[in-house]
Formats: sequence, structure tokens, C-alpha cells
Amino acid sequence: MLLRSDDEVEAKKLQQRIKSSILEIVKKREINVKDGEFQSFGSDYLGQLVEMTRESDVKKRITIDQMIDEIKAMYGAGHLTTTNLLGWCVVLLAINTEWQDRAREEVNRIFGRKSPDSDGIARLKIINMIINECLRLYPPVLTVTRKVAKEAKIGELRIPPKINIYISILALHHNPDIWGKDVHLFRPERFAEGVAKATNNNAAAFLPFGLGPRTCVGLNFTTNEAKVTFNDFAEVQVCSVT
Repeated sequence: MLLRSDDEVEAKKLQQRIKSSILEIVKKREINVKDGEFQSFGSDYLGQLVEMTRESDVKKRITIDQMIDEIKAMYGAGHLTTTNLLGWCVVLLAINTEWQDRAREEVNRIFGRKSPDSDGIARLKIINMIINECLRLYPPVLTVTRKVAKEAKIGELRIPPKINIYISILALHHNPDIWGKDVHLFRPERFAEGVAKATNNNAAAFLPFGLGPRTCVGLNFTTNEAKVTFNDFAEVQVCSVT
């Protein structure tokens, strides 16, 4: 019998509580549909997942555990990454008050007292530079993993098949050979002319959301959510570091 550490026991309990909470929400939707209060489980992400557990086509049907895993993944990837990004934005803007002022001026100029819209969000150049620099310095995910399908060769290095390659995003983003000697400094102006210019057209040098066909599906969601939140930042003064 293997003994579990206190942390492992607590983690197991937490997983069970999360599962119970999700099942409780699903059960409420099932009751609403059964009682005729709603015609379907809903058109949102949760509703679609519940529908998929009842799919008549076995090949398209998912299990309850698969549904729970999808919900946990969406919460973790869709919420924690954004809060991590915004947290570092607040810290770095408190330290670099001149960028705090520039961010506030841009938001007020584009939106004023209006609610953010897609057209205005697309014109937030200063905010976009700040977000990219925060993602460079403190990426929400520290590594990406790729499994080698067949033998490959990179320069003189031979990579055998069926092994996992771990790419350190943090090390890549802090490589002075790519970003310069001021690599550890907060300098949003690096991205003034876009990511391509900042990386000397090396697409693999900036990977806050991965790269290629498996780029994180939450890329636009996370960055746009952060930009919308900046609209609220403009109404308050972020305290400087003391």
C-alpha cells in the first residue's frame, strides 16, 4: 500500500469537490428541462457538453467524466490565464507609471465613457504593446510539450520518435540573443511595430499561447478580455510601488 502525502490527500478531496459542484450544476439543468421550464440544456458551452453526453451517435457521445474534464480545462485555461496576465499588468504598470498614464490616455481617447466594442479594441495599440510585454516577461504557461511522431533531425541533433520535447517558454522569452541585453526590463515599445518586428521575424521566439495548428484556442479570448478590463483600469489610479 502506497502512503499519500497530506498534499495528495487534500488534492484528491479538492478534485472530488470540484466534480460534485459541476454535477450539481448539471443536475439543476436536467431538472429544469424535465420540469418543462427550459426546452433544452442551453446554447452555452455547458449546455452543449450536456447534450453531447446524450448524443444518439455513440461515436460523438462523450462520457460524464470527459464532460467534467472539459469544464475544468475551460475554467483553468479561460480564467486563470487571464487573471495571471492582468495581475502582472497591474504590478508592472504600478512600477512603470509612465506606461500607466499612456494606457489610461489611450483608453479614454478611444472609448471615453462608452463601453468597449470590437472596433475600439482593435485600435488599442498601447494596450496591446503592454499586454505583449507582460506575456513575454511572465507567460501564463511556462512550457509547451510536443511528442515526436517520427525520427527527426535538427542540425546535428537526432531526435528519436515517441519522445516528448519540453520547450521552456520562459527561457525563450528571456533569451538576450533574441530580445537584447535589456531582456529583463519592462519595455512595451519592443512591440511598437508588431510581434514580427520585435522577434526579427522569428515566429517561434514569442510563444505565450504556443504556435502552429495547436495554438491555444483561448488566445483571442484572453487578450480581448484583458483589453476590455483595461477600460475599467482607466477609471482608477493604480498605486505606485512603495
